[in-house]
Amino acid sequence: MRAVIVFDSMFGNTHEIAEAVAEGLVERARVDLFTVDNAPEQLDSDVDLLVVGGPTHGHGLSNRTSRQVSQKQARQGAVPARIGLREWLSQLTRPQRLVAAASFDTRFRKPAWLTGSAARGAAKGLRQRGLVVVTPAESFFVDTATGPLCAGEADRARRWGAALGETVALSGPARSRSA
Repeated sequence: MRAVIVFDSMFGNTHEIAEAVAEGLVERARVDLFTVDNAPEQLDSDVDLLVVGGPTHGHGLSNRTSRQVSQKQARQGAVPARIGLREWLSQLTRPQRLVAAASFDTRFRKPAWLTGSAARGAAKGLRQRGLVVVTPAESFFVDTATGPLCAGEADRARRWGAALGETVALSGPARSRSA
């Protein structure tokens, strides 16, 4: 099985989660990890699973505007990006076959109705591009906008990645129901 993880990260928290998810998936899949700026707009024909993750910006997916880095954010370690997940998803070519998908985000540990969720928006975008979302959107939590991750979140991301890999390996997107 081959998995691709595409992530957006300003302060490194979502990058850390993406790497942990990859570590969880590696038991079941060959994993390629891409930043949103370097992600392919068309999946190779052997990709079985696409995982998309990003920080929650303005209650939803990052975009070109929300990815602009202020001088203060740069001093805090923010990394600018050319595009956000919203633009990348809109440019993603519809796969020629069924491909499983999942999404995650990083956000504050508060109810999603207060913080929003980039993962929910990503799941919707994945479905619109013809992918089969095989698990509900997942959130991982940060203490502040710049981080760090809350205690135990990287371990939880590894377990989530392992469970995701098992789900896709055992059932595949053709037999999975959209979550």
